Amino acid sequence: MTDVLPPVQSLPLKRSSRFDPPDDLKALRERGPLSRFSYPDGHLGWLVTSHAAARAVFADQRFSSRRELQHFPIPHPFVSGEMPPADPGSFPEMDPPEHTRYRKLLQGEFTARRLAHLTPRIEKIVADQLDAMEEAGPGADFVRTFSLTVPSLVICELLGVPAEDREQFQARAHVVAVASMDSTPEETMAALGALQEFVHGLVLARRSAPTDDLLGNLVRSGELTDEELTTIALNLLFAGYGLTVNMLSLGTFALLENPAQLADLRAEPELIDNAVEELLRYLTIIHVGPTRTALEDVELEGTLIRAGETVTLSLPSANRDEERFERPDELDFRRQGARSHLSLGHGIHQCLGQELARIQMRVAYPALLRRFPDLRLAVAADEVPMHDELAFYGVRELPVAWGAASGGA
Repeated sequence: MTDVLPPVQSLPLKRSSRFDPPDDLKALRERGPLSRFSYPDGHLGWLVTSHAAARAVFADQRFSSRRELQHFPIPHPFVSGEMPPADPGSFPEMDPPEHTRYRKLLQGEFTARRLAHLTPRIEKIVADQLDAMEEAGPGADFVRTFSLTVPSLVICELLGVPAEDREQFQARAHVVAVASMDSTPEETMAALGALQEFVHGLVLARRSAPTDDLLGNLVRSGELTDEELTTIALNLLFAGYGLTVNMLSLGTFALLENPAQLADLRAEPELIDNAVEELLRYLTIIHVGPTRTALEDVELEGTLIRAGETVTLSLPSANRDEERFERPDELDFRRQGARSHLSLGHGIHQCLGQELARIQMRVAYPALLRRFPDLRLAVAADEVPMHDELAFYGVRELPVAWGAASGGA
């Protein structure tokens, strides 16, 4: 049936609601789990909108993650024409055995023991940023004063960025990892070049004096070149930073707009683990891709995917699939099975730093609610500026207030 219907001509991104996926995605999912999709470069592939089909693609190694085989579902801001092969160290864009080699080297840096060691630092970072926010209040842009800063400082801890370099590191990371909301392509590329040079310098410093941080431990392994180490560090920065910044901002917006769920979380702090999973499912901020390309003919949900065809997985649609989640359009912190969302992937490419992102949310949301029990939006909800044209869906600004004053940032 999907073969005879006209191809979808562009990836649905525009939303009629702040928190719900585009209406067109639901209509496509109701029509079938896969739709023919015409990519901007003219490639004819597929758009996957059901949870079962998306999970199956994630789990099936007949679908490749290799960058040079992919077709981007929206016009790429920096690449025209065919995608080049992944740089050495860019393991998310590789298949086994290359992907496996890098993943094994990195897994030790994200164990429960390592993350437990980092958690007190995350708690201190969150507390310090709440202090700064309170001192600057009683109104602020939550994005600029909190959610941009916390993940960048956590990444600094992970990579061992010296204290004297952190302000400049954060400024460049803001430009690059948040996909240059307020920057030109030239400014973004300049910031990226400066970040690459800085991280390369960190790698060289670890060569001469290894430290007990991620880069120092990878240098000690003796298995990675300077280029690989630099690329790995930048990949971790972009993936983890972009995800967590937007989840902290959009998640706080969702909490303020769902007072019943907010009240439950205040009354029962033990709900936080499931609340984080439900927010990841409900918001699904990764709304452009991921993509995979079939290495051979594969039958998926009764549809034949030909070798060489790219499929784009619509995670916002998959996470609102009525076949998998009861009342999927409701935010419910008591939902059973919330963790079966696909927001952090599935299979061998599931997000390596997922637990680090979860820890930041588990720490930040309760701390924010304790510090500001009367936190509220400083503008009407429909006045909060959103960005839906970037790889991560989220808010550009989130003006909040607390206490007696009602002014915004």
